[in-house]
Amino acid sequence: MASGSGTGRSFGAEDDFKALTPEEARQWRLRHPQVPVSRALRWQLIIGVVAASATGLLTRRPELAWSVAYGALAGFLPAAIAAAGTMRWARPGFPPTAALAGLLLWEVVKLVLTAGLLLAAPRFLGAPNWPALLIGLVLTIKMYWVGLLWVRPLKSGKVQTQKEHTDGC
Repeated sequence: MASGSGTGRSFGAEDDFKALTPEEARQWRLRHPQVPVSRALRWQLIIGVVAASATGLLTRRPELAWSVAYGALAGFLPAAIAAAGTMRWARPGFPPTAALAGLLLWEVVKLVLTAGLLLAAPRFLGAPNWPALLIGLVLTIKMYWVGLLWVRPLKSGKVQTQKEHTDGC
């Protein structure tokens, strides 16, 4: 019976590991910048305000605008709380397993808060317009990922400019 590639070695063999020099690590960090969560949260907030405002202006029905705004809040507020909680667990020096446990814990908190806000919607809005509320929620949640993706090209562009400048010296 043949197993794997037939070499008897695992894919992550220790002899294939090469530690980076400090300069290689710095270059790697320049090519792979950290994504600031605050920027993604700002985009969530912006899209929530724009969606609620546009709904109010286009439909002239304040109850729809409030439903969209509440849906956006139900997406933004738990994400902001979870991001703040997760950042405490992701500090340098924390064991990776503790950081992962913290991430999972705050994801559960985010889900529970979102569900709680959705269940509480009738109490705050009276009779919410559920399709409008869900549109606000979905737009806000999806904007989180768009905000994270938009960060990469901006940072990469800065790194490219720095490389061009230093290569010419």
